[in-house]
Amino acid sequence: MTQFSRMLPLVGEEGLQKLNSAKVAVFGVGGVGGYVVEALVRAGVGRIGLVDGDRVSISNLNRQIIALHSTIGLLKTEVAKARAKDINPHIVVDVYPAFYKEGDDFDFAAYDYVVDAIDDVPAKVALIVAAKGAGVPVISCMGTGNKWDCTAFEVADIKKTSVCPLARVMRRKLKDKGVDEVKVVYSKEEPKKGLTDGEKVVPASLPFVPPVAGLLLASEVVKDLLK
Repeated sequence: MTQFSRMLPLVGEEGLQKLNSAKVAVFGVGGVGGYVVEALVRAGVGRIGLVDGDRVSISNLNRQIIALHSTIGLLKTEVAKARAKDINPHIVVDVYPAFYKEGDDFDFAAYDYVVDAIDDVPAKVALIVAAKGAGVPVISCMGTGNKWDCTAFEVADIKKTSVCPLARVMRRKLKDKGVDEVKVVYSKEEPKKGLTDGEKVVPASLPFVPPVAGLLLASEVVKDLLK
């Protein structure tokens, strides 16, 4: 038995080789992105780029796979890299400890697929536009905050989404940039009210909702890579 023996009946030797040669960049390694990374590493993806400027905080403990009391205060990219290497010592991990923003000089062409798991709208729009401009497939996660129903998530083109407030905003802003199509993971569940921290509203989150969205994103990446 090998590390990937259980996958062989489903993807075959050729599929394993495709995944091992694949390069995927994940933007945001928090509640959603952390599980994207987890699944891609365990699926045998050979190279992964981690883009996130945040550090692990105590409020991450309820939902983020890289968040432990022992990792609080550490850069999420470094924690995620260490975990990836502990799962598969042969994986190549590129670390970019920064928040992506429009105009950043990121080499999208170095990757076969891009995953958007960030929550800042201008950054999400810029990321999708840049990835598409470079001819690299991209999948984006819509809103997971303030939601209960982890069974409500589905995969669709953004133009076919409904209910999700983030998807509504993203549709409009992407259309303004000339982008009408992008694969997304979203939920039709009506979001509940978030937390109030002074004048700022902070999205509430449960342990099982962001992970489901992250695993759906990863499954789509793997399926597309195997095509």
